[in-house]
Amino acid sequence: MQDHVEIGMGRSARRTYELADVNIVPSRRTRSAKEVSTAWQLDAYRFNMPVLAHPTDAVVSPELAIAMGKLGGLAVLNAEGLWSRHADVESKLQKVLGRANDDLRPSAAIRMLQELHAEPIQLDLLGAAISQIRDSGVTTAVRVSPQNARRLTPTILDAGIDLLVVQGTIISAEHVSSNEPLNLKHFIADLDVPVVAGGVSDHRTALHLMRTGAAGVIVGYGASAATTTREVLGIGVPMATAIADAAAARREYLDETGGRYVHVIADGDLHSSSDVAKAIACGADAVALGSILSAANEAPGQGWYWPSVAAHPSMPRGTIARFYDEDERTPLEAVLNGPSDDPFGSTNIVGGLRRAMAKSGYSDLKEFQKVGLTVRG
Repeated sequence: MQDHVEIGMGRSARRTYELADVNIVPSRRTRSAKEVSTAWQLDAYRFNMPVLAHPTDAVVSPELAIAMGKLGGLAVLNAEGLWSRHADVESKLQKVLGRANDDLRPSAAIRMLQELHAEPIQLDLLGAAISQIRDSGVTTAVRVSPQNARRLTPTILDAGIDLLVVQGTIISAEHVSSNEPLNLKHFIADLDVPVVAGGVSDHRTALHLMRTGAAGVIVGYGASAATTTREVLGIGVPMATAIADAAAARREYLDETGGRYVHVIADGDLHSSSDVAKAIACGADAVALGSILSAANEAPGQGWYWPSVAAHPSMPRGTIARFYDEDERTPLEAVLNGPSDDPFGSTNIVGGLRRAMAKSGYSDLKEFQKVGLTVRG
């Protein structure tokens, strides 16, 4: 039963929960963390850890995508980011970071990001970045926005991707527009690669996206301390509730189709290994990490983080923030698999998930989705 509260006369709202409001309840069993599997499979692609990298230039370069793939995760390259617009991305990033360092006003660095993204997408640069990842032998995933999906997808497919991610802040099964809308059901049906689509925040939209034929649905929009969508648009996604709602849609769709399973990927408000564990416990199959990966030495943002929507030409919904100083950065492998000297769970993310599963007595991710939960009063 949904819990509604009255805001005022004739107006009520549903009570929802963030991941911070939820706690995992261990069962009477425990097991060794060495006996726990964090593997998952999306379509034909199997991964050792249920972790994706959020598609922002602050985190995902071709080099980081390769490193993450070799560690058993998946990094998603942004097809509309700097790697598809500039041949000298490193020098452009240094200008952005220099502006962020020298100027206390966030608008100065944001303005530079906007200028860099005003350059047109060069299909040859995009194809070269994708080919670099593909040629390394790791699973190759690329993100496009719903607005540019038709135009960019042929180039992306020609470059040899394995997975396509169609992602916006908020996405629906059919974008309503005076121009010809993108009908995801028709779009996905014409492709030979699996598609992950999102973000969504409610049960109904998640179910609609599953009915388009998507292999996975993203819940959330990558919210972090650098994301300002709540401040700009008033839109917020309470992740614990949103994940649970999408998981319920997954069960309905599974029954509706007689067995077709669509993966739920949580993307937002994931700041520590405990948040990752709680997202899986609420029903997610995997998580997309953003700001927490900016600690990696391989991350192009060098400890700085910004969401891709920070570069929007007229209404940026993110800022450029420094999450990690130079002496706090560490190899990507340590961020994901440890060892860690951080007592708050910002490194050894997968190790923290593995131990939470072991302490609760579960041996794999699907079992762990059944763990008991409590909500703070």
